[in-house]
Amino acid sequence: MKYKPDAIFNKITDIKPEFFKQNNIKGIILDVDNTLITLDGEKLIGIDDWVEKIKSSGLKIYIASNTLKHKRVRNIANELKIDYTFWSLKPLKRGLIQGKKYLKLPSNEIAEIGDQYFTDVIGAKRMKMFSILTKPISPEKTSFGRLKRKLEKKVLSKIK
Repeated sequence: MKYKPDAIFNKITDIKPEFFKQNNIKGIILDVDNTLITLDGEKLIGIDDWVEKIKSSGLKIYIASNTLKHKRVRNIANELKIDYTFWSLKPLKRGLIQGKKYLKLPSNEIAEIGDQYFTDVIGAKRMKMFSILTKPISPEKTSFGRLKRKLEKKVLSKIK
């Protein structure tokens, strides 16, 4: 399948710096909602330590979130000391191009990590980046969100 994730993890904190080195990844673009924080805005347990480990291993990090809630993205980005963009419009290339420019790396040395197949994985693949899919850290709150997750499950079941 053209848009198959390169790796799947339960949560972002399960990904060790060695994994990135083994896959020639030098920069990471992170999603926010349901990847770094719950839909209620609570940080994933251990995310602060994970970000520090990633940074101390020499990897560059950037946040590209699809949310229109600038304050929400700014708050987590400032707490983690990571530059960011919001309203990235993934799977369109806009936010990922901004991340790539910030990281100053070729696409094949960048991993995009997020919890949504239709935005994060497809966006990364369109940019020829390494795609890492994580499971969402909190349940969807809207009917549209739940429908989207059902469709994702169908697509991912065919990929595996």
